[in-house]
Amino acid sequence: MSIIKKIILILPIFTLGYFGQLSSEEIKKIGKYKDWEVMAVTEASGKVCFAQSSPILQAPKSNKRDAKLFIAFRPAEKIKDEVSVTAGYEFNKNNSITAASGKYKFKFDIKEQGFAWITDTKIELKMIKRMKRGSRIMITGYNQKGSQTIDHYSLLGFTKAYNATKKACS
Repeated sequence: MSIIKKIILILPIFTLGYFGQLSSEEIKKIGKYKDWEVMAVTEASGKVCFAQSSPILQAPKSNKRDAKLFIAFRPAEKIKDEVSVTAGYEFNKNNSITAASGKYKFKFDIKEQGFAWITDTKIELKMIKRMKRGSRIMITGYNQKGSQTIDHYSLLGFTKAYNATKKACS
């Protein structure tokens, strides 16, 4: 992997982590589409648009976490269709994080600061295509102790949210 690709992959870590620290005035809410919402923020590096959703079901039920699934566009950095996820905890380095919808399964390659990303653009596009056609996607992760969590995300409204996100950053 080239150094430029590594830099491009690591930059979103800091940006997405920063979203939680922004005030509601700095984030512009673009719209809500069933179970998905679209937002934009302007940073020093440029405009970032993203769609996000929270799980409709989490397992184990006793472990409430602030989990989110994101699709982001960063035109100034030439990044589009970026899929990322946070389970609300720091991921275990020894276990895979996967997304499953129907018979399709996608693996997240990079785990940093409580977030995970897919490094292959082709796989991201396949996952997005599946999300447009599906009704639910499940993200399986493992915490530092190795305990498994499964977050179920509704895909109702995903296609409209995706299109609005893409349009907001075009």
